[in-house]
Amino acid sequence: MRIPAAIGIVLAFWAIGNAVHAAPLEAYGRLPSIQRAIISPDGRNLALTVSNGEASKIVIQDLATKAIVGNIDAGTQKVRWLQWAGPNHLIITISVTGYINGADSRRTENWLATNYDLIKRVQRPLLTGLNATDARDEARDSLNTLFGEPQVRNVGNRVVVFAPGITFVNGRGVLTLFRVDPDSGKMEIESRGESETNHYVIGAAGGVVARSDYARHSGQWTLFTWRGHWDKAYEETAPLDAPYIVGLGRDGASIAVNRPGKDHRDVAEWSLATNTWGSPLADAGEDEIFDAETGRIMAGVTATEDGRRTTFYEPKDQAVWTAIGGAYPGSRITLASVSVDRRKWVLRVDSPTDGPAYALVDLDAKKGSWIGDEFEGVKSADIGPVQVVHFTAKDGLPLSGYLTLPRDKPAKALPLVVLPHGGPAARDSAGFDWWAQGLASRGYAVLQVNYRGSDGLGYAFMARGFGEWGRKMQTDLSDGVRYLAATGIVDPARVCIVGGSYGGYAALAGVALESGVYRCAVSVAGVSDIRKMVDWSATSLGQQDLETLRYWSRYMGAAGGWDEISPALHADHVTAPVLLIHGGDDTVVPYAQSVEMEGALRRAGKPVELITLKSEDHWLSRGATRLEMLRDTVAFLEKNDPP
Repeated sequence: MRIPAAIGIVLAFWAIGNAVHAAPLEAYGRLPSIQRAIISPDGRNLALTVSNGEASKIVIQDLATKAIVGNIDAGTQKVRWLQWAGPNHLIITISVTGYINGADSRRTENWLATNYDLIKRVQRPLLTGLNATDARDEARDSLNTLFGEPQVRNVGNRVVVFAPGITFVNGRGVLTLFRVDPDSGKMEIESRGESETNHYVIGAAGGVVARSDYARHSGQWTLFTWRGHWDKAYEETAPLDAPYIVGLGRDGASIAVNRPGKDHRDVAEWSLATNTWGSPLADAGEDEIFDAETGRIMAGVTATEDGRRTTFYEPKDQAVWTAIGGAYPGSRITLASVSVDRRKWVLRVDSPTDGPAYALVDLDAKKGSWIGDEFEGVKSADIGPVQVVHFTAKDGLPLSGYLTLPRDKPAKALPLVVLPHGGPAARDSAGFDWWAQGLASRGYAVLQVNYRGSDGLGYAFMARGFGEWGRKMQTDLSDGVRYLAATGIVDPARVCIVGGSYGGYAALAGVALESGVYRCAVSVAGVSDIRKMVDWSATSLGQQDLETLRYWSRYMGAAGGWDEISPALHADHVTAPVLLIHGGDDTVVPYAQSVEMEGALRRAGKPVELITLKSEDHWLSRGATRLEMLRDTVAFLEKNDPP
């Protein structure tokens, strides 16, 4: 049990009730009580996004006085990032579903940033947009929309925000780097790229030092360095798995680039001085951590079976991190933010018994303090135990996953929910999972399989999934069911499958392409007709995106076999009830995919229900509709497979 929060500011804004004996579904299904926590560069202020499960606030607290120095009501806006720009400015990024300048052929998720001034207590847009003063100067027209995460630097003792946005050349949007003074709000163009520019790198002392271009049709990736003019430094052809810049290297005089190889993926440094590649960085590739002031890479993060391993490149930082880990034995520690002098560390601490919470470690004070629980309404008694499972697929491939069990129930002949992750180039990890825990709290065992094609387990394992949509990627899930049934933990006659995105496709494929494994299926924003999905996602502004076509073909195989693995085209084979749930604002998998599946099942005389989540996107970003999804899923499971 955790000691009550020493920096208890969450409960000052909202109180979330608890059931006497078990947490209600609201505790799992609504937005987390704390969504993010970030300390200012000078270590003085702590900024949090807090929520009552549906509406959010951004709260800023002075750590020395405990006074609230900022309180911004975000309502139901989708807050995506918090980022400090020096000690007195907080950049808040939200996303909004809509059209870009009225010109895009379909709606997208647009990223908008505001700058909150702690001194003046005012909030204004970060990018205000530029307008051409001359009709011939079209390239000065710009949007107020971000196209990447801002970077902050100290330039001549002044804080400058470098923000990627869009200007227009010959009616076509071009990635442009803007330079913004957070004090005055003044905005100007730092660098404007070409039609295929996709990334910029800012030097440690400010100013652009490199950019990359990628031709999505041909697959040509090019690295340019700035030497008073753009100099082509390196290029390679990468129709898939193109390199991408992750930021500045360790010394600030190099660029860290994720370089996928034929059978591996590494992060290597490109020297700006010698125009040569260095050796791959240790423990980098899945995620990276950067210095908030200079932008240099500080650490690499890799996946492990029981969590994530963080490796700092400076021995002093690594020693501190090792000591911090020892202070929270048995928990999975993730760095949320750290002050520039590395004296204050904000952590996400995921305890197997108490769940995730945020903590502040103050090295000068030699103590740690709890900020608050990530899910305020979920207590120790509401968390089901999670264990790693290992089994073998039919073709002999070793597989693993995570089994969440209902608390205080014998692990024998339990009803099972298979919960495949999205992606598919993603993975499930050890630790608290709100969806799995919510289902387990109702009496179900929950299996999350890292099927072939999952990321974070080595390139070779991911490559085993190429061409295996609806095939071996699917049978990996049912092989997991058979393994658990053989152990006696689950009842093979009481198994349902639930998933979102690719997991939603797998749920539909589980009842349309397989037989006798699942008693019911819930698809959340799942693909049902692959040919139509590929056509939709590969077409933008009337042009065919060949990179997207190549990506889909990699996982799904040749186009001639797509109909074989499209659940909507095999609705007559479905023998289990199906629940379809889809957000009306989904810009990743179109809502039409669930409409198509519903129509196919109804024409085949099969039991089906379609629930539309109003104003919801692909990621279940809104508390009310995320909870609606969980409630409807549980009600459907309890009706068709009672626990």
